[in-house]
Amino acid sequence: MSNDPTWPEGYRLIVRESCDSTNAEAKRLAPDLDLPTWILAREQTDARGRRGNTWESIPGNVAASLAMRPGGTAGWAGLRSFLAANALFETLALYVSRSRLAMKWPNDVLLDNGKVAGILLETVSTGDEIDWLVIGIGVNVAATPSGVRDAAFPPTSLERDDVDAEDFLLRLAGFYATEEDILTRLGFEPIREKWVRQAARLGEIVTARTGREEVTGRFETLDEAGRLVLSTPDGERRISAAEIFF
Repeated sequence: MSNDPTWPEGYRLIVRESCDSTNAEAKRLAPDLDLPTWILAREQTDARGRRGNTWESIPGNVAASLAMRPGGTAGWAGLRSFLAANALFETLALYVSRSRLAMKWPNDVLLDNGKVAGILLETVSTGDEIDWLVIGIGVNVAATPSGVRDAAFPPTSLERDDVDAEDFLLRLAGFYATEEDILTRLGFEPIREKWVRQAARLGEIVTARTGREEVTGRFETLDEAGRLVLSTPDGERRISAAEIFF
């Protein structure tokens, strides 16, 4: 592309040829970092996703984590999942039509209804205060993982072998820095509005499985705390953590 963006001011980048996982590496480095820092790995040997699921590391795909000190409570830190999703959406839209992309609550990006990118947040805290937040991001740029079976949203990829991981992260980091600046200046509302505009199945019937129960209702919106808002026969439900099925 012409007019290549520059690395965002106030952020650092560390590139590893190989590590167990970028989230694990970020947590090891976090105590000694004085600025928000992206860790990019060309190869991961022990990658994982949400709920302890494995994440297959394939050459040409992107694996990166951002270690930062957002301050505040876990709820405040957790809003970064939506910042990261917005940034991922904008980055992916540089390579495919926006109409093929959608946000899946709480932290996936879909391409043609398949999972093309996932986000994993992990925190280190003292009491109620967050010491460090690590935002792990995996993007299937070059190839689709083959080891996933019976997934509600089967993995897919951009199928682009001409995209360098560092170049992709350069753009992603720029979009993320913009989202963080919006959050600082204007609060979560414009972030929330942007996410909702791109949400998959907004206004349609979805099912949320929380581990304790299964809730089915019309997907109304995302609330000010990042919770899923469903309209059910028993009234409105606001859900903070669940797996969503269409």
